[in-house]
Amino acid sequence: MKLTLGFSPCPNDTFIFDALIHHKIDTEGLEFEVIYDDVETLNQKALKGQLDITKLSFHAFAYVASQYALLDAGSALGFGVGPLLISHKYTPETLAGLLKSGKTDLRVGIPGKYTTANFLLSIAYPTLQNKQEMVFSEIESALLDDKIDLGLIIHENRFTYQDKDLIKIVDLGDYWEKLTGCAIPLGGIVINRKLDREVQLKVNRLIRQSVEFAFAHPESGIDFIREHAQAMDEAVMYKHIELYVNKYSVNLGEEGRKAIDTLFTLAQERNIIPAIQERLYI
Repeated sequence: MKLTLGFSPCPNDTFIFDALIHHKIDTEGLEFEVIYDDVETLNQKALKGQLDITKLSFHAFAYVASQYALLDAGSALGFGVGPLLISHKYTPETLAGLLKSGKTDLRVGIPGKYTTANFLLSIAYPTLQNKQEMVFSEIESALLDDKIDLGLIIHENRFTYQDKDLIKIVDLGDYWEKLTGCAIPLGGIVINRKLDREVQLKVNRLIRQSVEFAFAHPESGIDFIREHAQAMDEAVMYKHIELYVNKYSVNLGEEGRKAIDTLFTLAQERNIIPAIQERLYI
């Protein structure tokens, strides 16, 4: 049986899925057709129901929960891993002064409407509504070229913005942790509810085994990871993996599920996402 599988070319995802798609573990008769895309493109494909299994932002999951169920394996949650709001010309103090004076038309570059990063921004800065969607890797350049006033960065840009004399306004992950005491849920792996329950459970089991294999053999997938890392510095590549792949990637567990439930409860209370009727998890 062949299933379509979407995930990003970022090191955390290629680290997780290397053993699965290269048959370093027994895939129990399943084959995978891999689609590599940035997370917002994957979000859009999930909204259209185009993939059997896909990585997506938890924010986007709220809009497709009737069609997809969340797997326990493969998710990206953690502490100290949140998106950063940065600027080239404003400091935290000057931004606070502008917002207090009623200025709300600042141009904000975001990595996608349905990203968890945008959800957190909506909670922390609800008045910042002049948002421009762009590929996450282009946000730093847009700030330097004065095309936007503020930028919401994710992934490896956490490690590179300071080298470009960009200024951190707020770490939204830290904001979330202080607000809730929970790990921040960034992205998860979902599976189409149309697939047989047995297949859903098998896929979850295989992804968990793939993560466990990667932890046990961290050098095994290095060529595959580097191939898709787009000239990323190797030290940054390893930091990326260490930051986003952890115990929650093996199994959400009670803590991980609590963090996700908290995210959706807060989002629904603030009318950021629609009410969800379905059970979230497989």
